Amino acid sequence: MRRAAIVTREIQPAELMAEVRSIEFGAISLFAGTVRDTNDGRGVTAIDYSAYTSMAESELDRILDEAQGRFGVSAIVVEHRVGALALGDVSVAIVAAHAHRAPALECTRFVIDEIKKRVPIWKLEHYADGAREWVDPTASSGVATA
Repeated sequence: MRRAAIVTREIQPAELMAEVRSIEFGAISLFAGTVRDTNDGRGVTAIDYSAYTSMAESELDRILDEAQGRFGVSAIVVEHRVGALALGDVSVAIVAAHAHRAPALECTRFVIDEIKKRVPIWKLEHYADGAREWVDPTASSGVATA
């Protein structure tokens, strides 16, 4: 089971988990990226995501191919939302299932990192001071990645 999609509706992580659930898997890893209230010290009130949908879905599919080959996951689903998102909304969800936890966890980390680097999705942040600014999705969040 494998699926990648750009969506305009609310993402339901529990539904994605249900898509991959099976008695053959001992681990389901879920990554859900949400809209937070600050970025680089600036107050954020909302985000508009846009994408070149057909290209984005093709690249997502290539990333899932790589992830399945690299981590041996048998089931993986990713959805990325576009449009206007409010604080707390889920912007991206990745679910990977495997017999063991390490490959499932490593897979979700790999997929989100590759999405940030390769998929043509852009975000326009709306700030508390009324300004709006396009944000480079590949820019570091300032958080160390070990």
